[in-house]
Amino acid sequence: MHRQDIGPRMFGDRLGYNRAVSVTNPERWLVLAGHESRGPDGAIVHVRDLRGQIETTFDRLAETLAEAGFTFAHVVQLRYFAVDVAEVTRHFDVITARLEREGCRPATVLVGVTALSDPDMLIEIEGLAVR
Repeated sequence: MHRQDIGPRMFGDRLGYNRAVSVTNPERWLVLAGHESRGPDGAIVHVRDLRGQIETTFDRLAETLAEAGFTFAHVVQLRYFAVDVAEVTRHFDVITARLEREGCRPATVLVGVTALSDPDMLIEIEGLAVR
């Protein structure tokens, strides 16, 4: 497989994403459904704490990636769905720090929604990984 990160413009270096990611001849694809900040009992954790929800959601994504034999380095796209885009923007340092630590520079989008599947959820993240 060959991966080419396509030119981040001014926000790319600061926010840790690419405008596009080109992948040639991938061996395997992994489509990641929406993940959220759930504890072992299935309940939302870090209620009213966006930073905590972001961190836990990334932990859940890492678990799914590992179970499928992938890492964050294989992630080429992440989609963030949030009930308060301005609040996510204020806490985007949590996302960029995690992506940098994981060696992940995906194409991304941040979408504002009126609600998520659980009223305690503040953010949901889905993605695509290839290797």
